[in-house]
Amino acid sequence: MSYDRAITVFSPDGHLFQVEYAMEAVRRGSTAVGVRGKDCVILAVERRALAKLQDPRTIRKIVSVDERSVLAFAGLTADARVLINKTRMEAQSYRLTCEDAPSVEYLARYIARTQQKYTQRGGVRPFGIATLLAGFSEEGQPVLYQTDPAGTHSEWKAQVIGGRNAKSLREFLEKNWEEGLEEEKAVRMGVQALLEVVDSGAKNMEICVVRPGGGKAIMDEKDVDAIVKEIEAEAEEGKTSKPAEE
Repeated sequence: MSYDRAITVFSPDGHLFQVEYAMEAVRRGSTAVGVRGKDCVILAVERRALAKLQDPRTIRKIVSVDERSVLAFAGLTADARVLINKTRMEAQSYRLTCEDAPSVEYLARYIARTQQKYTQRGGVRPFGIATLLAGFSEEGQPVLYQTDPAGTHSEWKAQVIGGRNAKSLREFLEKNWEEGLEEEKAVRMGVQALLEVVDSGAKNMEICVVRPGGGKAIMDEKDVDAIVKEIEAEAEEGKTSKPAEE
């Protein structure tokens, strides 16, 4: 029997193959990095090369869900559009019912619940995306949540989704992340992680800084380029100083 034909059937060794294939779709997507700082959250995404005549404004990997929440995704863009619209509707419904903005955790839970529903019924397929949701808690603390196609959600200090090098980038973040990162250092860490997978520097990066009160600021390309050049200059300096020491 082909256990990967039906979404609701487990294989004898406990796998749901369609969910695993959806996770593979995420791995084939572009990389997204989230870094939690002392009073900000940085979302950094790889922007794949666009066609010469394509308008770059129509390709967005970082979007606002609500006034207090910003989302980055990796995987199938069409699936992301549907899931983002569902989440925005839920946020509006919550505001109408409770007369307050939904928390980031509530929205992460809703996204995960929706993704999980699509793994448990026939006639549908899982969403081929993973998301990073950034914002601030009711206490004013920066928070970063991740969801995946299986429908799990978890809170992170720094995380990578999408791309073939996610494991090595996660190890880089584990080694370099520290409590109470200033905004400048957090941005630098996000850019440095993306430089491992991006070939043409700042041109293929999108960096978003989420500040208290739901302020979302997309960094200008020239500002990102200045950070890239600084990192590359330091790397070159390190290479030249090693032979001198020997």
